[in-house]
Amino acid sequence: MIDYYSTSAEFYELVATRHTASSGPPLTRVLTGLDVTHGPVLEIGAGTGRVTEVVAAALPEAEILAAEPSATMRAMLTSRVARDPDLRRRVTVVDGAAQDLVLPERLSAVVIFGVAGHLTVPERVALWKRLADRLPDGAPIVVELMGVSSPRHIPPVMSLRETIGRQTYEWWIGGEPTEGDAMRFTTTWKVLRNGRTVREVADSYDWHTFDVARLAREAGMTSRRITEAGGRPIPEIGVLVK
Repeated sequence: MIDYYSTSAEFYELVATRHTASSGPPLTRVLTGLDVTHGPVLEIGAGTGRVTEVVAAALPEAEILAAEPSATMRAMLTSRVARDPDLRRRVTVVDGAAQDLVLPERLSAVVIFGVAGHLTVPERVALWKRLADRLPDGAPIVVELMGVSSPRHIPPVMSLRETIGRQTYEWWIGGEPTEGDAMRFTTTWKVLRNGRTVREVADSYDWHTFDVARLAREAGMTSRRITEAGGRPIPEIGVLVK
C-alpha cells in the first residue's frame, strides 16, 4: 500500500475543511433517507474524518465503517471519532486500503471520496464486484469525481491560502499526463512568515482519470452525476446504483 498522505498530513485539515463545505451538502442529499438496515455504511479513504461526520449526520441511525490506510491520517480520524459521543458509538475505524480491505458480509451504502483515481482499472473493477456482492439492489456507491476525466496538462496554481497564527500556508498543485489514463499530480505546501517562505513540503502521486460513465461500465451499474446542491455548483459527485 502506497501512503499518499503522510508527507503532507500536517496540512490536510486546511484542505479538508474547505472540501467538506462544498462536497458535504450533495453527499447529504444522496444519503438522506437511505435504508441502513442491511448493514453498515462503508467509507473508503476516510482521511481525518470530516466526511465521516457528514455521513453520520445524514444517517443518524447508521453504523459506519471508516477505513483509512494512512496511520497518520487514521490517528486524526480516531481522535475525531473518540471525542464525539455519537461517533464513538457508531463509527468503527479500521486500517486497510481499497484493494485489500476486509469487508463485512453486508453493506447498506459505500462512500469513496478522493480514492478511486489511486486505483488502476483492474483494481477498481475488482472493488466494484466485491462491493456489489454485499449491497442490496438500489443501494448507492457515492464517488468523488475530482473533475479530471482524461489526462491533461494542469499548470501549477495556488489552490488554497490560509493564515494560522503568524504563519501563512499556501497549497500549490499541478499535473501532467503520464501513461495511458494516468496523470502525475505534484503538490507543494509553502509555509510563509512575514512574507518569506520558511519551509516547503512537496509530494507527487499518480491518478488514473475517469468519469462517472466509465465507472458505471466498470461496475455494471447505473449512474448519475450531481453537479449542484441548493442551486449552487459543487465539485462533481458520481452515484453508482446497483
